[in-house]
Amino acid sequence: MSGAALIDPASGDGLARVMICDDSATIRGAIARILEADPGIRVVAKVGNGRMAIDELKRTKVDVLVLDIEMPVLDGMAALPLLLRADPGLRIIMASTLTTRGADIAMRALRLGASDYVPKPTTIGGAPDERFRLEIVSKVKGLARLRQRAAAPARAAAAIATRPAPPLTAKLLAIGSSTGGPQALFTLIQALGRSVNVPVILTQHMPATFTPILAEHITKLGGMPCAEAKDGEPLLPGRVYLAPGDKHLIVESGDAKAGALPAGAPRSIALSLPPRARLSAGPPENFCRPAVDPMLRSAASVCEGRVLVAMLTGMGHDGLAGTRRVIEAGGAAVAQDEATSVVWGMPGAIAQAGLCNAVLPLARIAPKLLELLRAPVR
Repeated sequence: MSGAALIDPASGDGLARVMICDDSATIRGAIARILEADPGIRVVAKVGNGRMAIDELKRTKVDVLVLDIEMPVLDGMAALPLLLRADPGLRIIMASTLTTRGADIAMRALRLGASDYVPKPTTIGGAPDERFRLEIVSKVKGLARLRQRAAAPARAAAAIATRPAPPLTAKLLAIGSSTGGPQALFTLIQALGRSVNVPVILTQHMPATFTPILAEHITKLGGMPCAEAKDGEPLLPGRVYLAPGDKHLIVESGDAKAGALPAGAPRSIALSLPPRARLSAGPPENFCRPAVDPMLRSAASVCEGRVLVAMLTGMGHDGLAGTRRVIEAGGAAVAQDEATSVVWGMPGAIAQAGLCNAVLPLARIAPKLLELLRAPVR
């Protein structure tokens, strides 16, 4: 009996069963080869338009669907609600072009129920596509695991040691996210509403074409306004400042701007000035730019530890060193739990390092953050 046959697809350790829907046979084949090179993935269907995907779903068990946006007969956006109606548990990854229009459609799809997106590379098959390979494989396996876990009996999660909340009121909320992040961000920021009384800084690993569109869609949620951070602007309470694609978001002291304070002014006055955003084209960190670590390091220093970190789903360990700096300076951290993360890399890294005050399902993170932000100074 083969190794694949020994795996129970209904368990959380099962194969990821994938359908690829794209009108290009070349693209379908290339994506299938990338996915099937991973022993944990099985491509169970390849179809050329949304109507064919709906029909195939009636006879084939699918965990994850990679769905192209522009197709004849029935395109991805028109097919999306019909696919979710046919199988509400289906995880759908939108395959989007690296254009402003493609980014906008991908973000709209996420708000309508798609689970994630992948920017389609301009070519498939060469060395430049390694980032695409890593991204699509991690998202497919992570989303399939979430689908299978939702259908399986509940299992007790391993206990994670947490630390008591620090006695210092936060001056800044800093959020880091990557793989699976946009959907998690929509959920979190919508739940936070307009109740946040400090500036919010956010780094999501994302191409430069996509970050302004992500900011627009966060604003459309009706809670805090969000925009890409501008170099030198003050960070004001109740607003979300997003690191632009290909730039690190650094936090700078409010008195760093020339002439902001007279010579010899007391430190207490400097602390009362709002911190400022500084954009950096410095080297990538953890293979990323923007990266979470430089954002957190600078925030911990400028705000003297008065920082609350929220680490959401993401691959790798970006944010671990920065969170450690925040905690050492007296700040606090909350991480998304493994059960609700597409990839428990970034939140798992800080949770397993013992840096968190709480490790929670996505739906419970916003109430915890608001609780910590409202906590009186002790």
